[in-house]
Amino acid sequence: MAQQINISSCFDSGNINVIAADSALDIQLEINKDANSDFYQWFHFRLQSTVGTKHRLRILNASNAAYAEGWENYQAVASYDRVTWFRVDTDYQDGELVINHTPEYSSTYYAYFAPYSYERHLDLLHRVQASPLCSLQHLGETIDGRDMTVAVINDASVSDTNKKVVWIIARQHPGETMAEWFCEGTLDRLLDEDDAVAKKLLKLCTFYVVPNMNPDGSARGHLRTNAVGSNLNREWLEPSMDKSPEVFLVRQKMLETGIDVFLDIHGDEAIPYNFVAGCEGIVSYDALHKAKEDGFKASFLSASPDFQTIEGYDADEPSKANPTIGSAWVGEQFKCLSFTLEMPFKDNDGLPDSVFGWSAERSYGLGEAVLIPVLETIRKF
Repeated sequence: MAQQINISSCFDSGNINVIAADSALDIQLEINKDANSDFYQWFHFRLQSTVGTKHRLRILNASNAAYAEGWENYQAVASYDRVTWFRVDTDYQDGELVINHTPEYSSTYYAYFAPYSYERHLDLLHRVQASPLCSLQHLGETIDGRDMTVAVINDASVSDTNKKVVWIIARQHPGETMAEWFCEGTLDRLLDEDDAVAKKLLKLCTFYVVPNMNPDGSARGHLRTNAVGSNLNREWLEPSMDKSPEVFLVRQKMLETGIDVFLDIHGDEAIPYNFVAGCEGIVSYDALHKAKEDGFKASFLSASPDFQTIEGYDADEPSKANPTIGSAWVGEQFKCLSFTLEMPFKDNDGLPDSVFGWSAERSYGLGEAVLIPVLETIRKF
């Protein structure tokens, strides 16, 4: 009897195109491009087949993906229950990404990184609003009609009118799901009324957190863009409701509140480390701004061994920062500490994990840890 193989991706953040699936040892696939864009790299699909059979899944168009260098030393993730995501044997050879796996169950999910569904996003928002410290504010709607929501974390019992303002946004690039796992950790710690760091922070600050800047791209299974193909992290200088309503709406709220500390959370395809990129290239960068950045990084190093400062992006030359990027625009507009924080799709090579690699759980933990350098920055500056 012929083996039955079924591959599907018709679900939240699903993305794959089946070219051929006649043999378990030669399943041929391609990743679909983001709508109205040439970007692609995110994949997420379900395989139904015979338990105990070795499968060889070939992603044929891997070499033309947005960041093909990201496939080097990369291992895909798989899950049987959509909760625990583990790494599976993956090779990049002859321009193809090849996943070799023998499933232990008849149905297996594979993805570029542990997915963070739109339903979980909604669950997160409505779980945190149950705290007396949190309220949700509706900013407007995306192109596909999804809500843009900011979670406002504030201890109203502290009447200080000079509280600092901290903004944290995540997932401008929807395929970078580790960013929302990070935000979940940040929010949970902030709302833990027994946590001394959170209690101290909320005496000093009000937090504005947007866990998912790109809900349309997330649900559509995009890597980098929104519903009309806009890369949101190149829209900050002149956003529009037609092309980038997500940035337009969030930016509008930022101009109301002001900002003292800003973190934009991302994932990097190629670099197997956690790091931050600062504002060295903005026009107003000065010694005080540098001192804030150096202090934040030193505190983060103490707060989490998963963070490091050796590997990362080259610093922009003075006055050469791209003003359309979120952290550069915010840093210049508000003259504040402003970082892009990057996490790996692969593993953290400084503290590798052969089973899970860099994971949702470790992203969550880094999101908890980041509150310590935020507190130190607020205290010192």
